Amino acid sequence: QVALVESGGGLVQAGGSLRLSCTGSGGTFYEYAMAWFRQAPGKEREIVAAITWSGTTTYYADSAKGRFTISRVNAESTVYLQMNSLKPDDTGVYYCAADRTTMGYFTEVDKYEYWGQGTQVTVSS
Repeated sequence: QVALVESGGGLVQAGGSLRLSCTGSGGTFYEYAMAWFRQAPGKEREIVAAITWSGTTTYYADSAKGRFTISRVNAESTVYLQMNSLKPDDTGVYYCAADRTTMGYFTEVDKYEYWGQGTQVTVSS
């Protein structure tokens, strides 16, 4: 069982950057595929990016391709989401999620067992 804590959210102007961090504790971090999801007001939670346990394979939603980068440092039990060229549509609560698998990653919300509390990202126009 792993506990996740996100940080790094905030208010930024359109075109700016933020780096989100998610640190895990209480489990063997490298046994988990990790992902970042976001939820905008009135909308369903959606995947932004995912990464395998080793960090060698990543996935990005179309909205994130070319602007966001997911990475992880297993020795630090941390996964990052670097977000550049932010747009107002990127506004929402960003959640870190973990799934105990070394066989790739999932993109569906219900496949992830462990979640952080979320961090708010607000992009002003």
